[in-house]
Amino acid sequence: MPNANLPHDHGQGIEQELQNMPSVENFQTVADIFKQLGDGSRIRIFWLLCHCQECVTNLSAMVEMSSPAVSHHLRQLKAAGLLVSERSGKEVYYRAAETDRAQLLHHMIEQLVEIACPGHSAPGAK
Repeated sequence: MPNANLPHDHGQGIEQELQNMPSVENFQTVADIFKQLGDGSRIRIFWLLCHCQECVTNLSAMVEMSSPAVSHHLRQLKAAGLLVSERSGKEVYYRAAETDRAQLLHHMIEQLVEIACPGHSAPGAK
């Protein structure tokens, strides 16, 4: 937002910050990623896939959901760029994408629910 002239000057100097504000598209990307947090089952599936690579059948058993329901969540996570898949024979294996966004979401989930990755101590634990 170049040279913002706000109608009221409250002495905060926000005009300078507005020049550094990310684009609307950047905020939409964040909103799209946060949409993935709207379903607890999807978060569980994503968290599991941050720790392993797995097929739909095994994921269904792990989260006690039907294969079609798990496939639905996997499609959404993949469309958001949080998962990648790889075909091996007749099976398709899913895992978390190796991106900064996926890693940040993974760590955020763990901090919000105060759980730890295998081999790591819980946040705030000594």
